[in-house]
Amino acid sequence: MSGVSRGLGLAMTAGFVEHGHTVIGCARSPELISELRAKFGAPHCFDVVDVADEQRVTSWATKTLAEGDPPDLLINNAALINENSVLWEVSADEFSQVIDVNIKGVFHMIRHFVPAMVDVGSGVIVNFSSTWGRTTSPEVAPYCATKWAMEGLTRALADDLPQGMAAVPVNPGVINTEMLVSCFGAGAASYPSPQQWAVKAVPFLLGLGPKDSGKPMTVPS
Repeated sequence: MSGVSRGLGLAMTAGFVEHGHTVIGCARSPELISELRAKFGAPHCFDVVDVADEQRVTSWATKTLAEGDPPDLLINNAALINENSVLWEVSADEFSQVIDVNIKGVFHMIRHFVPAMVDVGSGVIVNFSSTWGRTTSPEVAPYCATKWAMEGLTRALADDLPQGMAAVPVNPGVINTEMLVSCFGAGAASYPSPQQWAVKAVPFLLGLGPKDSGKPMTVPS
């Protein structure tokens, strides 16, 4: 799973561990990865990886797959959001950063983990979409573009997969994360915390399978 160090990723990590599953995850912060390693020891494993850097994803996937089986559930969670701004005032650099993590990062993860899953003929790929992957809102056009992309990319990926596997675009819902605070300010506090969200989200994600492949899904509220 990508983006394990904070927000939804951190809450899912704790939830999957509590349900008895091994979590292999990455994030960009060395400090937060160190904290995860201290909190969740072996067999769980956490590494510093920027998913926008394909070389780093290649190295991490090669190491991970050499040390164990392909993932049963591959979750692409890492994402950035642009600072609130009308589209024509977003800088080219900021736009590229959002695209590089939210779209290219997902592609890098798929490219380097999914072949091993295809080889064994099983596994579920979850690409996190968003409410803003199915609707729009002012001042978040770059983010909306990437999450709409997740819907199409994931449904097309489902067409490519062999029978017995699944790719599912999942809208996690509206949760009180740092990302939501950046958009809603104090209003974000009226939504569930990541920990509250994970109580339902983790069993929901664990229940996804071939029957759900290619279907836009939403975590129950």
